[in-house]
Amino acid sequence: MKKITLVALLILAFANGYSQEQGGFRVGLDLGFVPTGGGGGGMLSIEPKYNIKDNMNVGLRIGGAGIARDIESNSGGSTTAEISVNSSFIGTYDYYFDSGNSFVPYVGAGLGYYSIANVEFDDSNMESDVTLDPASSGETGGLVRAGFEWGKFRMGVEYNFIPDSTLQGVNGESVGTVANSYAGIHLGFFIGGGKWGE
Repeated sequence: MKKITLVALLILAFANGYSQEQGGFRVGLDLGFVPTGGGGGGMLSIEPKYNIKDNMNVGLRIGGAGIARDIESNSGGSTTAEISVNSSFIGTYDYYFDSGNSFVPYVGAGLGYYSIANVEFDDSNMESDVTLDPASSGETGGLVRAGFEWGKFRMGVEYNFIPDSTLQGVNGESVGTVANSYAGIHLGFFIGGGKWGE
């Protein structure tokens, strides 16, 4: 954690109000935390973007999130699966509230494909041969997010809306569901794109 704080402070120290301008191209890198009932997880993403206006851009977020997911069995019990990594490929749109200086709030949304990892259990109450229904291995979903940029530093919160997956037993019968949606808190930086406050 100390290293992440040091890196964030260095980014702020060397940031000179740079951000974006129409027609510019930029690439962002974000690292984040995923709070869950199972103790949490982490996320990492890279996102190339094109600035369609001075205060708007579109991009493609390529990311992964390691999450301890909540399981609901058909018998009424619940447990938490081991951490597994879901990947995503999301088309994004962000709108910036340009304040005339280097501190700029934003809101955004996205839609795309989430690849859902299989589940493994620490809990002996769940069958060891339970797997995801193959039809649930990939889902269309979306995200909403908000935060701010300050210089080349970026911080925000997001929520990823992903349909629940069905769990099936050895004979293909449905035995429960696993929640895939998650919230995240992220920080990062970007390169390219121009600057705010010109």
